[in-house]
Amino acid sequence: MRPICSPPLNFAEIAFTSAMAESIFFTPEADRATRYQELLPQISALIAGESDLIANLANTAAVLREAFGFFWVGFYLVKNDELVLGPFQGPLACTRIRKGKGVCGSSWARVETLLVPDVDAFPGHIACSSASRSEIVVPIQRNNTVLAVLDVDSDLLNDFSETDQQYLEELCALLAKNWPA
Repeated sequence: MRPICSPPLNFAEIAFTSAMAESIFFTPEADRATRYQELLPQISALIAGESDLIANLANTAAVLREAFGFFWVGFYLVKNDELVLGPFQGPLACTRIRKGKGVCGSSWARVETLLVPDVDAFPGHIACSSASRSEIVVPIQRNNTVLAVLDVDSDLLNDFSETDQQYLEELCALLAKNWPA
C-alpha cells in the first residue's frame, strides 16, 4: 500500500466502503487548488458511505490537517444558543462559543465565511491558542439554518485565500448534503 500522500495512478483505483477507508491520496507538492480538487471527490465518497455525523466530521478534519498541514482544523456544532466543540485535529480548543463572539460565533451570526488574515486584528477574537495567527471559518448550513461551522487555523499570518474559501465552502456544502436529518 502506498503512503497516504502518494498520488493514485488514477481515481478509479480509489475505493471507499463504510467499513474501511484507509487512505486519501493527494499530491503534496501541488498547489492548494489542485490538492482541494483531488480531495473533494474522495471526501464526498468517504462521507456518502457513512451515516454517522461524528465519524464524517472527524475524518474530514483529519484529511484537511494531513493534506495541508494546518495548525488546527475542527468543527463547532450549533447546540441551542451556542457553538459546542465537535471533532477536531490539533491542540486543545475552546469548548463553547456564543453566537456573535469571536470568528466562529461571528461567522455563525452573519451566516457567511470569514477569512481573517491576522486574528489579532479581529475585534473580539477568542484566542484558544496564542499560536494561531490566521483563520477561516465556514458555516455549514441547510435550509437557511446554520448547523455547524468549520474552523481552520494557521500558525502563519495571511495563510488563507479566496482559493481556500471557494473549496472549503464546496466541502461544507457536501457535508450539509450528507448531514443527518
